[in-house]
Amino acid sequence: MKRSKTQDVFDVTFIGAGPTGLFGAFYAGLREMSVKVIDTLPQAGGQLIALYPEKLIFDTPGYPSILSRDLVSNLVKQTERWEPTMCFDEHCLGLRRDTLPGSEKGESCWVIETDRDLHYSHTVIIAAGIGAFRPVKLENESIDSFEGRGVHYMVKDLDSHVGERILIVGGGDSAVDWALALEPIAEHVTLIHRREGFRANDSSVNALKNSTVDVQLFYELRRVEGKKQVEGAIIFDNRTGEEKALQVDSIIFALGFKADLGPIREWGLDTIGRRYIKVNSKMETNLPGVYAAGDVALQEELDPLNLIVMGFGQVTVAVNYAYTVVLPGGKVFPGHSSERMATKEISS
Repeated sequence: MKRSKTQDVFDVTFIGAGPTGLFGAFYAGLREMSVKVIDTLPQAGGQLIALYPEKLIFDTPGYPSILSRDLVSNLVKQTERWEPTMCFDEHCLGLRRDTLPGSEKGESCWVIETDRDLHYSHTVIIAAGIGAFRPVKLENESIDSFEGRGVHYMVKDLDSHVGERILIVGGGDSAVDWALALEPIAEHVTLIHRREGFRANDSSVNALKNSTVDVQLFYELRRVEGKKQVEGAIIFDNRTGEEKALQVDSIIFALGFKADLGPIREWGLDTIGRRYIKVNSKMETNLPGVYAAGDVALQEELDPLNLIVMGFGQVTVAVNYAYTVVLPGGKVFPGHSSERMATKEISS
């Protein structure tokens, strides 16, 4: 996906690259809007990739069942048609109105401040799911120095772990999913969990029991060892204190993620409780030109329906109304996609 200069003013900027943000980016491209997407994670996918990449989803239209990671892959491919600008590993800090860069008439736009840059946009659609994700980390000095050098908090690319000796720390869906996904390609996979029961889907746990993954229950990490890269780990039995030394090339900490709206709460948006941004039937917030869709958005008179399919519908509504802000007098209804795509392919 192409990257443009961040000082360019985009028609719409999506905050969040989960399923809702990705489909919204595609749909905005279909309406010939210039699109930017900002996400705090290092890759697209939101919860689907961070929490349960190997889980089957059964309630996405057109798919009797589909793996989370495959759904994300398809959404990314769909979005890439319009070459949106993607900004990963950026934490959104502030949102304000300011003068449009280069405007001679003093026109204004929205300015999104992140920990890396300033982003300018005519409209903003917040598709932040349940908030920004940050991995849960152990308080262990030996881990910090190896981050990016064998210590990981999510698997960005399975192929990068081919032939490795891997240690996975955790007992939830992510830990079990990654263990099963890496088993066929790794030289050896060890999973340690500090207690007996797993917080994962029963079918996944049964698959784990029938796999070649070396499961060590009641074990925790004592320290990580190595020079420039991870070379080994010392684990210990939390019942007896007995230690074991493992030779490993990578350690994946699958201890969950903390999600929080964080600075978004300070942007002057009307909210419902601590989790939801208040929207109307057009998915508009109280800030003109700012919309919200997906798990983060809620109409006051409705109960939350945190489903992927709801996010798809809501972000479509948000995009079409945002279009009328970008192009005053433009129609909300875009016409049918088959007609628009045919026109675009003929013209190209």
